[in-house]
Amino acid sequence: MTIRSVLLGLLGAIAICSLSYLNDQILRQTYLVGNNMPVAVYGALILLVVLVNLVLRRFSFSGKELAVILTLTLAACCVPGSGLLRTFTTSLMLPHHYNRLEPGWRDNGILETCPKVMLADVNEENSDKALDGFVQGLGSSNHHIGLGDIPWDAWWRTLGFWIPIILCLWGGLMALSVVVHRQWSTHEHLPYPVASFAEALMPEPGRRVADVFRNRLFWMGAVAVVLIHLNNYICQWFPDQMIPIPVKFDLTPLHRLVPALGRGGGVRLLAPTMYFSVIGLSYFLASDVALSCGVGPFLWALVTGVFATYGITLQGALEGTGYTSVRVQAFLNFGANLGMFTALIYLGRRYYWTVLRRAFGLRTADEASPHEIWAMRVFLVLSLGFVALLVSAGLDWPLAVLYTAIIVMFFVMISRIMAETGMFYIQPYYFPCGVIWGLFGAGALGLQQLMIMLTVSMVLVVDPRESLMPFMSTSLRLLDTKRVPIGRTASWSAVALVVGLAIALPLTLYFQYDRGVSWADSWSSKATPRMQFDNIRMVKEKLEVQGRLEEAAEATGLARFLKMRPNGPCMVGLVVGVVLVLGFTAARIRFPWWPLHPVLFLTWATEPQWRLCGAFLAGWLIKALTTKYGGARVYQRLKPLMIGLIAGEVMGALIPSVIGAIYFACTGEPPKQFWVLPG
Repeated sequence: MTIRSVLLGLLGAIAICSLSYLNDQILRQTYLVGNNMPVAVYGALILLVVLVNLVLRRFSFSGKELAVILTLTLAACCVPGSGLLRTFTTSLMLPHHYNRLEPGWRDNGILETCPKVMLADVNEENSDKALDGFVQGLGSSNHHIGLGDIPWDAWWRTLGFWIPIILCLWGGLMALSVVVHRQWSTHEHLPYPVASFAEALMPEPGRRVADVFRNRLFWMGAVAVVLIHLNNYICQWFPDQMIPIPVKFDLTPLHRLVPALGRGGGVRLLAPTMYFSVIGLSYFLASDVALSCGVGPFLWALVTGVFATYGITLQGALEGTGYTSVRVQAFLNFGANLGMFTALIYLGRRYYWTVLRRAFGLRTADEASPHEIWAMRVFLVLSLGFVALLVSAGLDWPLAVLYTAIIVMFFVMISRIMAETGMFYIQPYYFPCGVIWGLFGAGALGLQQLMIMLTVSMVLVVDPRESLMPFMSTSLRLLDTKRVPIGRTASWSAVALVVGLAIALPLTLYFQYDRGVSWADSWSSKATPRMQFDNIRMVKEKLEVQGRLEEAAEATGLARFLKMRPNGPCMVGLVVGVVLVLGFTAARIRFPWWPLHPVLFLTWATEPQWRLCGAFLAGWLIKALTTKYGGARVYQRLKPLMIGLIAGEVMGALIPSVIGAIYFACTGEPPKQFWVLPG
């Protein structure tokens, strides 16, 4: 680890956190982060290697330095976009705006059920500037505000609550990433496809560039994909002069052959988009993993279609509305994740028990490294801090402990899926608040307890496509392969995370108060600020009809467990999810010929996988044909081509964003929108 690499890593974190709002919400280009393989970071890595190591040889970077730079930059990628700030400020301020517009909220006192500390402080004295300024903007095209013009008095109280709870969660997850790394990387030999892609771009010790840059197949794949995306980008500007090259294929008429597929919403699966990065990553996966990622959504559509034939819905809300509602689909996903999480703990029980005992100063037969022991201690302390902060907001301690356990599992499983499949766009489609709601029932929770959990979920997990733990697991694998000290680099990653938050939060508020909130992003401006309040309104009306509203408000502490009324269909879904995953895990261990991986059930009922499954199937098919007709030798020879496909898609997304930013700087007009990866 060199001073140069640390400084450049921190600079990368600052750049990501400074530019993301401008690119994502104002220019409306492919997100700089957008998922767990951010094009801005990996594109910058490619440019750094090509422009510096190949051209400016005197200033070339070693593989160790590049790994440190990437690690520090990735650590901050969870801050500016969907990981937090895309919905953070809107979720805290806009409920006051919608309270003005919704008579049902005001008549039922819905906003008052949320603890004041969890929302921005808006009152009659500051509402003109704090709320109206946020909604409409305080600046103009000729006059922009300064940072001092932001009505900070409306934000200090709620930021004083949320920033500590965010840092406790992120710090705990960062430490937990260090704890699980050796088990996943060394003991279980997970493939880490995204880390393998980044490693292929980094030079070996004593060399300036990696071997892949000297391979013609790499350049053929990269240049071809870049040209396809640039051609399609130019078509946005000159639609009458250019012909787009299709990357999406319409096979939807085939759904008539399988009516159940159509009834289950599977028609869109027959219009796949060929994401070249996914095709390239799936080439490096075990065949059963790639096949499972590809066929999972088709199986889900068939299952839901068959149930729909008999009038049974698996995807509709049984209670509430929106993502956080109580649904059978969500409990199937939760059960699958719980089953896999249990299996992972069991498989690594000796290692985890060793680190845990060592963290308390107890002797064990096996050794654990100092950074693993300290990471476990940090995780335990910050987890207790997270629980304490939830309790301080008014959540009963048993619910706070249960919520913390589920949210930790939530992020661990996202990281595990990323490490095992390379699936960089992940949304588990279950939420801790929804799980606890379905387990206890609204009558056992009461309005305020449910509101607290819903609000925390809106802030921390509503769109986990950019999560800290997958970024860290990728980085730790790179650090390990490049023999960089993990403990020291993880500490600097925490610094990069805090620096990124300190920069991105004021900048986000600045743009929102200068230009007004981005109403074009309906997810952050219209959906997430309303979701928990609409749910609470529905719950209140239901409890009032049942005559249980006062009873629900009286339950406290452990007494809630005695009043639990679990949702029956959801409990069936939970059990089925657990059984499917454990059954497939056992079958995969018992039968060498078993064709499918249990990861199928972690992602089959999620929207991101519906988008990516066509590309996974294409990658699986390419690998299957290559190994069958070309053998291991041809398979190895084609690896640079697949790395080129990934690199080409990254650059094909980054270059239009750079062009759009230059156009905006020169003209003041927003460029044509162009999306390469899901956004």
